[in-house]
Amino acid sequence: MTKRESYEAKTEELLKPITDKNHVEIYDVEYVKEGSDWYLRCFIDKEEGVTIDDCEAVSRALSDELDRTDFIADAYILEVSSPGLGRQLKKDKHLQKSLLSKVDVKCYKPVNGVKDFTGILKAFDENTLTLTLNQEKETAEGGEDIVFDRKDIAAVKLALDF
Repeated sequence: MTKRESYEAKTEELLKPITDKNHVEIYDVEYVKEGSDWYLRCFIDKEEGVTIDDCEAVSRALSDELDRTDFIADAYILEVSSPGLGRQLKKDKHLQKSLLSKVDVKCYKPVNGVKDFTGILKAFDENTLTLTLNQEKETAEGGEDIVFDRKDIAAVKLALDF
């Protein structure tokens, strides 16, 4: 386990009782370096959407726990927020919740000459993700299916329709 992975796992352990107490769920935790700064980002969610008050309560409690345990050697910036409307779908639990939703898929290299796809998330497993293209409504019926190798996908996000 890398330093980054161990920091993320330990943070999730500390965060779980805090999110339970505040009636929110952990969406994701990431420890990343941007420029010269390290960021510990905790994304929280709930069915009706998180508020600034939810983020503040979780941030204060988590900050206290991080100060108490002091397991991160680097200086870092703590951020607690919602994953947002166009949230990235990184984990299987994110994909499961988003089945039959409209998503954007960005590939590392072109597939049939194209790198960006939008469609309905029809299915996924350990190695593949199936998208139904050419759909106007949220259903996987009647469209053209395309199957991606998950290793070829750079990002999957919920599509924003305005």
